[in-house]
Amino acid sequence: MSDPTDVTPDDYPPKVLFVAGAGRSGTSTMAGLMSILGLHVPQPEVAADETNPKGFGEPRWVVDHHDRLLKAALVQVSDARPEAWFETGRISTREQERIKTATWLGEHLDVSRELVVKDPRLSWFLSLWRVAAIRNGATPVFATMLRPPAEVVGSKQKYYANRLGSAHLAASWLNMLLHTERATRESVADGGRVFVRYADLLDDWTKTTMWVGEKLQLQGVLHANSEQIREGHRFVDPSLRRMGQSLADLNLPPKLHELTEETWGELNKLAEPDGDTADVHATLDQLREAYVDLYAEAEAISASSVVAAEQTVRAQLKRPGGGPGPADGGATAAAGAVPGGLSDKIPHGLRAAIPPSVRKGLRKAAGRER
Repeated sequence: MSDPTDVTPDDYPPKVLFVAGAGRSGTSTMAGLMSILGLHVPQPEVAADETNPKGFGEPRWVVDHHDRLLKAALVQVSDARPEAWFETGRISTREQERIKTATWLGEHLDVSRELVVKDPRLSWFLSLWRVAAIRNGATPVFATMLRPPAEVVGSKQKYYANRLGSAHLAASWLNMLLHTERATRESVADGGRVFVRYADLLDDWTKTTMWVGEKLQLQGVLHANSEQIREGHRFVDPSLRRMGQSLADLNLPPKLHELTEETWGELNKLAEPDGDTADVHATLDQLREAYVDLYAEAEAISASSVVAAEQTVRAQLKRPGGGPGPADGGATAAAGAVPGGLSDKIPHGLRAAIPPSVRKGLRKAAGRER
């Protein structure tokens, strides 16, 4: 660790650390530690709650910004569709959104020379934030958190009451991590990205965060003082890792299980000091292509289920009051067409596959604009 007196925060080169990865993978712990060690989380933050009692480390504006953009793209936070990246990519190229994002970021770079920006939705808009940082003369760097996919799935099901099933959540983890890796790969040449195992962070946070600080040249981390280290010890709680299930416990379809297991193995290589190599990139490219093929096959086979879902929604909307009958067990319409819970009844993958024109018609029939 450097002498904290040999440089002041005003001397730091402007830099923004973007903490990416799937939700429930340790992103909040990483962002919280970075904040304790000297990086600035733009205020105000999302308030802590029972799902994350230590706090989220998320700027409120960023969360609201991403929610709005995802709605415009018709993409969900845990979207398993490979094509969803194209939809969010189109949003990220809109100049008005680039201006809005860069303006907000610039205001907070005036407050601190080193920022940490974290949100589970962040990966969908990495190119948007990269441009925003560069336009403000700041260097964008990336830390992607790695947690075993079975633990991520279990945590989402427990704390978010997610009813979409293990297969969907595992697929969304694959989609998120494979495309996040590809989207940050151009930062390898300048040492601008790291992959961090959540287990490593909990086991020895000082060693792990100092490695991140050195790799990404985060001056706040490199010049942290003893009081900040003590606060970090008080912040990190190894019991936060409350999920212990394995991939076998998820009972995934064999091909999905195989792809998830292989992807986890390759991503772990990136977390090694010299593991971010061209060979690993090539294997991850193959795995990403295999997932795209698998998803396309699943979509083709499930076309009848999509049609059945459309017919179910239409039939229920024709009933008095536009709601479900007793046989529906209290569920309501899909694809966000009607308030309530029929959307929980139809898997997200099927809802997402319903043509936009049909979804729009269902919303209109239900008296909803969005």
